Amino acid sequence: MPHAPFVPLRVMSSYSMLEGAIDPKAIARLAHERGFPAIAICDRNGLYGAVPFAAACFEMGVQPIVGALLGVCRGQGSDTIDALPLFVQDETGYENLCHLVSKAHLDRPLELAAHVHLADLEGRTEGLIALTGAGEGGLTRLLADGRADEAEWLCGRLQALFPGRLYVELARRSSAICDAAEDALIELAYARDLPLVATNPANFADPHMHPAHDAMLCIAHSTHIDAAERPRSNPEAFVKSAPMMAEQFAALPEATAHPLVIARRCAFAPPKRAPILPSLAGDLEGEARMLAEDSRRGLAARLEKYGELSDDELRSYRDRLEFEIGVINQMGFPGYFLIVADFIKWAKDNGIPVGPGRGSGAGSLVAWSLTITDLDPIRLGLLFERFLNPERVSMPDFDIDFCETRRGEVIRYVQAKYGHDHVAQIITFGKLKARAVLRDAGRILQMSYGHVDRLCKMVPNHPTDPWTLPRSLNGAADFKREYDTQPEVKRLVDLAMQLEGLPRNSSTHAAGVVIGDRPLAQLVPLYRDPR
Repeated sequence: MPHAPFVPLRVMSSYSMLEGAIDPKAIARLAHERGFPAIAICDRNGLYGAVPFAAACFEMGVQPIVGALLGVCRGQGSDTIDALPLFVQDETGYENLCHLVSKAHLDRPLELAAHVHLADLEGRTEGLIALTGAGEGGLTRLLADGRADEAEWLCGRLQALFPGRLYVELARRSSAICDAAEDALIELAYARDLPLVATNPANFADPHMHPAHDAMLCIAHSTHIDAAERPRSNPEAFVKSAPMMAEQFAALPEATAHPLVIARRCAFAPPKRAPILPSLAGDLEGEARMLAEDSRRGLAARLEKYGELSDDELRSYRDRLEFEIGVINQMGFPGYFLIVADFIKWAKDNGIPVGPGRGSGAGSLVAWSLTITDLDPIRLGLLFERFLNPERVSMPDFDIDFCETRRGEVIRYVQAKYGHDHVAQIITFGKLKARAVLRDAGRILQMSYGHVDRLCKMVPNHPTDPWTLPRSLNGAADFKREYDTQPEVKRLVDLAMQLEGLPRNSSTHAAGVVIGDRPLAQLVPLYRDPR
């Protein structure tokens, strides 16, 4: 099947919180449906969506291009932050982009948006292709302001940082800045022998999504739809088809041809590898031996508290323990058990309340013997196979509850033991779930709080079985009646359904921790290898 002669390079996913409105997996489906041979994800200062995006692209038979829209200050004394789109060519480029994105968030004054300085790009550009950023880029902004000399300097600087890997980006989507700078950009590109590339920075998939994206910007900026002065969505900011782009740039066919060239240069996706854990016993053989010894010793201590047991009862415990030890060692997870047992024992020894254990991990006799859990799986009839099964290889998962007021002490213990640069807390994303998105949409539509609150309470909110808005329309009679009889409610719900499920914000997870066997700055987001 012939593919479309164009590749969208500037697609912002929903992980550009409240700025992009396309799920990363939906970007892959969209590319497949429209015949694009490849498509890029280019979120603002983030790579959160890169792994699910790449995986979905492979399923759809589409080449993923991993990129990010990096905030860059032109000089140390400047507080103007330009956008620099960067795309990954190889593993070195991926590592460099991860480093720059991390630096943008960690090494900056909190009052400023995430960014790096232009000087920070030195030594970190290998394996990366750069675009000049269209209307958000420094080059376009300077030329639109008539500051040609500064634009020449910046272009030369970028050319030196990205030799043979810099493209002058043109976007035509009703932008005064882009329109004012286009002729000068083309002239500069030809004078410096730089290739032109046509893009249409996209925040949503189709034109019909424009009102919902406009509403999303209102949520992001705490304003309302009818406000005169507020950020507004560009109706052109959707993923345009190849014919649309060809028509728009008919006089510059080279610009629409170059995205395909960039796609060929960026044939890279996050690689696979097994989890990297520190070792408490030197190597896998030492960990296996340590796990067996600690488990047997721990089981004996547990059984002592039961008093006299029959030979059959003792045999059932010992046989089950040896079976579990064999499976854990065979699957290569003894170190994981030892690490978890270590910080749980430390917490208990220091008087920090720890829960008895939840989830499938409570089915492990080894976990009970190591005091990871306090539930006897044999007396309770719990199955180890539900937790760890040789037929389904995956990292085991313990659900552990620490005292809310003292869990920080446990995290600090882990940091001290393995090294602060080896330990990090994970990010978590708040999403626009049914009730939350109704409240947000109601605010921007200036509906009364009482009315919206009453509607929200009609949406079933079971923690283990949350209802979506479409499901509520089908299963909650009062909610459906309001929707069918009140135009204001229909407008609210229709708008909310378009935004439901998208990420709203990010924060630090309360107790989700990553522990590595090396400084985490050396690691990048990767697929987990199921083997």
